[in-house]
Amino acid sequence: MSTATPVTIALSKGRIFEETVPLLAAAGIEVTEDVEKSRKLIFDTNRPDVRVVLVRASAVPVYVQYGGADLGVSGLDSLIEHGGQGLYQPLDLQIAKCRVSVAVRNGFDYQLAVKQGARLRIATKYPEIARNFFAKKGVHVDMVKLYGSMELAPLTGMADAIVDLVSTGNTLKANDLVEVEPIMDISSRLVVNQASLKLKQAPLRHIIDSFAAAVAAKNN
Repeated sequence: MSTATPVTIALSKGRIFEETVPLLAAAGIEVTEDVEKSRKLIFDTNRPDVRVVLVRASAVPVYVQYGGADLGVSGLDSLIEHGGQGLYQPLDLQIAKCRVSVAVRNGFDYQLAVKQGARLRIATKYPEIARNFFAKKGVHVDMVKLYGSMELAPLTGMADAIVDLVSTGNTLKANDLVEVEPIMDISSRLVVNQASLKLKQAPLRHIIDSFAAAVAAKNN
């Protein structure tokens, strides 16, 4: 199997990368360096026709959409915020599972605030998800977009609540916050550039099929 240019796979460091490694292995792909110890952004694999690029989780759909990568693994949260334009999404990989939830400081009466139709100020990295959720509840919200240290917002009075990813809930508890309402379950998807799928059909189809078989085997 050979292509004029290598197949480029976009991943993000951390949990998504770690849980994608077995799927790559199922497709016969192995990253040849320890990405956690390297400052490099482009990594060779054991196959000359495949390379991996590391980008921020929120940037994976962008790199795939604009051809910076042929395919990638992206959380559903990032895909919703991105909009998913120009992306083929063949597989829910069922990895990096968590949820998006509303959380408030301990003692804040969230239910009363929502029932009264109060205008809430929400701090979040996910304004699209948050806006749609509260709109369905008929609650008016002002968004404060943050990219980190989300838990500080309610504690400093900057926001009434946050909308953020929750896995174990330990970070919320450590900062005296309470998860009050789950919004949606999140897992990671395989996303593919539609033009690449035509130009590099054979190698991409091999990766897609290998990932699909590995996901199916894991769930049986």
